[in-house]
Amino acid sequence: MDDNPAPLAGVSEHERARALERFHLLQPSLAHGVPLAQLAKHHHLPLRTLQRWQQLYREHGLTGLARKVRGDRGTHRQLRQELQHCIEGIALSTPPPSVAFVHRHVAALARERGWKTPSYWCVHAIIKGLDAALVTLAHHGTKTYCNTFDLLHRHEALHPNDIWQADHTLLDLWVLNDQQQPARPWLTVILDDYSRAVAGFGVSFQAPSAIQTALVLRQAIWRKTTPQWHVCGIPATFYTDHGSDFTSHHLEQVSVDLNMALVFSEAGMPRGRGKIERFFRTINQMLLCELPGYVPAGRPMGHSLLTLAGFEAHLQHFILEQYHQRPHSDTHIPPHARWAAGGFLPRLPESLEQLDLLLLTVAKSRQVRQDGIYFQNLRYLDPMLAAYMGERVIIRYDPRDLAEIRVFHHNRFLCRAICPELAGETITLREIIQARNHRRKALRDTLQARRQTVEALLEAHRGYHQSDALSVETLPRADDITPSVELPKLKRYFNE
Repeated sequence: MDDNPAPLAGVSEHERARALERFHLLQPSLAHGVPLAQLAKHHHLPLRTLQRWQQLYREHGLTGLARKVRGDRGTHRQLRQELQHCIEGIALSTPPPSVAFVHRHVAALARERGWKTPSYWCVHAIIKGLDAALVTLAHHGTKTYCNTFDLLHRHEALHPNDIWQADHTLLDLWVLNDQQQPARPWLTVILDDYSRAVAGFGVSFQAPSAIQTALVLRQAIWRKTTPQWHVCGIPATFYTDHGSDFTSHHLEQVSVDLNMALVFSEAGMPRGRGKIERFFRTINQMLLCELPGYVPAGRPMGHSLLTLAGFEAHLQHFILEQYHQRPHSDTHIPPHARWAAGGFLPRLPESLEQLDLLLLTVAKSRQVRQDGIYFQNLRYLDPMLAAYMGERVIIRYDPRDLAEIRVFHHNRFLCRAICPELAGETITLREIIQARNHRRKALRDTLQARRQTVEALLEAHRGYHQSDALSVETLPRADDITPSVELPKLKRYFNE
């Protein structure tokens, strides 16, 4: 006899436990031949009950020991179906009514129609028997229903740097800002989906923005200076929410330049970012609660606070020495070890300067004017611009430093144009005159070369026709023979 029967399918947990309990009670008789009378006496059960259980087990197996579900379960035989539907409809209205309210209205309806009036407890049983998903959808709306009852697809990355997730959170921690005033910092984290390792993070008092995200992405992509932090490279997919910094044109252009797919989670559905939300909760439970200035709801702020740099040092030590080295609850492998396993070679940009150009500068189109390039009410100059007067160029600028811009023409770098008011430098008149004269001389040389080409072609053309005219004998025409009469030099009147 099998001591470990196969688990039941399609049976509730309660009935499964009941069937297993009955099986273990019968096991001495089934396996060792102990008389049922002895078992009945020992467990204080009727002998007929044990005999019936034994027969059900032999005919149907473990399923026979589970209680059979009534075919009319959920219905009330003494109650009209229309009245039951009316009870359920009133109970599912918004706002949720009380059982007494539903009973009063249904009783009045039954008396009016001449039907049997249901009791209070009958109405109570019908309301409590409603499907929880139906009640949630009716009383709390689609969003709550989706978060609670929708079937989920749990996406999993296939290898390191396949998918990176990014998000921000306002920490429950007070630290000192530059003015020595308490303030709560923002934490931005980029997490590798496959290994759960942290690729990059940033802490700032400024609200999330495209440039803050670019700074953290720069740290995540490039090689780390810390020896025990190997996570780097360009991800195949960058998975974010619908924040304005993630949906900006700058990040969209960065994703194109880096050949990185930009994917957004479903709007209003935080469950799609569960892995990084779980990391934030880990930070809260294992790091912040032990630091001065931790202020969960209802807790007063302390007097001894960390600086932003001090907190960042604590956070980096926690990530590298604790979080990366402990086996993860999902993968059962330390995040850093899972990322580095298998000899993975990350895809990196050619240089840090190229990465900075893509991430930390924003591309805009501008036209070169006679007095420079205008951008955000500022004027940028460089002698190289004299050769591109009136043409459209692409400028890249760092939002944190508008003193200079980088100018490109047809994907070719031209120069670094400066704003004299911000850069503290000036383009002298002599430099402008030199650039202007150089440009004018280059144009004149080009024009002279073109003219010489045209003159050479015309000269050859004239020489060809002249040689043809000399080879043919010609006679003077009658029109060419004119009398040698000298015309008057002064104009005379008609009457003269």
